Amino acid sequence: MTSSLLTKLDMEGHPKVGALIRARRRQQQMTLEALGRSAEVSVGYLSQVERDHATPSLGTLASIARALGIGIDYFVSAPTPETALTKAGERNRFSVDGSSIIYERLGTDFPGNTLSSFVMTVPPGYRSETVAHEGEEILYVLEGSITQRLDGEEMIMNAGDSLHFRGNRPHSWSNHTDQPARLLWTGTLTLFRSSAKPTRQAVAAAKAGHKPVKNKKIVITKEKRT
Repeated sequence: MTSSLLTKLDMEGHPKVGALIRARRRQQQMTLEALGRSAEVSVGYLSQVERDHATPSLGTLASIARALGIGIDYFVSAPTPETALTKAGERNRFSVDGSSIIYERLGTDFPGNTLSSFVMTVPPGYRSETVAHEGEEILYVLEGSITQRLDGEEMIMNAGDSLHFRGNRPHSWSNHTDQPARLLWTGTLTLFRSSAKPTRQAVAAAKAGHKPVKNKKIVITKEKRT
């Protein structure tokens, strides 16, 4: 069964299982040692699996998947046109406990994906914490205006303005106006990943208002459809 699973992955153009395990582990900021302990797999064998020098059994693959906070279908699933498409006016709108920002998720999950994307509605007077993390971010102001701070430099961003930067540069932002602002946020920082606990960096960034994708274990205070 394992060989047929890997054959299916190759035929459908998916990344190899080893690459998917490594990418997911790095997203979760786990070392090989930590993943090996959690999955009860030796570090040496796990390293071979990640380099596609060894083929895990389905049982071992399931153990690794559990340790990574995902289901085994992560290695074989792919977005269909129906799940990949989001329609204006039909996306779920939600907020995270303790935050006044409203989010609309644009992205989807599939093996090996690295991008998250949200439309964020920021209320007047909102001010984020200062954070720094791995990865990249792109901000595009759809409506309104925000004050962005990056490496101590302050800039005003109005509708139509964009900013692309490395996440390891200390950054924060605020809505200095008396009107809501709408932002398109896209980045490689994973905050909400299905069936997985958020990393400490993700939680900090989420509190700062940078909330991309996909964790239903995050407490959601309200959910409504437009």
